[in-house]
Amino acid sequence: MSVISVDKDFDDLTLTLVADFPAPATKVWELWADPRRIEQWWGPPGYPATFEEFDLSPGGSVTYYMTSPEGEKFRGWWRVLAVDAAKTLEFNDGFSDAAGVPVDDMPVTANEVRLLDTDQGTRMELRARFDTREEMERLDRMGMTEGLTLAVGQMDALLA
Repeated sequence: MSVISVDKDFDDLTLTLVADFPAPATKVWELWADPRRIEQWWGPPGYPATFEEFDLSPGGSVTYYMTSPEGEKFRGWWRVLAVDAAKTLEFNDGFSDAAGVPVDDMPVTANEVRLLDTDQGTRMELRARFDTREEMERLDRMGMTEGLTLAVGQMDALLA
């Protein structure tokens, strides 16, 4: 697995995942920029993602759901803040109800993805920021850290 570190900093209210891939940044970027490709890894194993709306431009919206092995759908949304293809992506990520409406009482994370060239390929840094320690702890209890780690781990096979 290419994930080399996951750091939960409850004082700084950040979760930072770092992964190294033996592929150029353009190939790693394709796994973010193509809805059919991101579907292959965004959900953790056993919870495949389906992206419905996918506008990966500043101000754009993304809607998706992950389906559990039992068929239950967990819906989410992104609001895209900034994009520099094959370099950075910034977006807010939240939960939505069955109709796709954002759920107000669930945390929203501010996410930044950075793709950095290395001698071996690409380093991906994904940093999620939380508004409060309570929100960070809540999402951690819900399995965000493990789920994200497992999801990103699926990128290896797609880049092979």
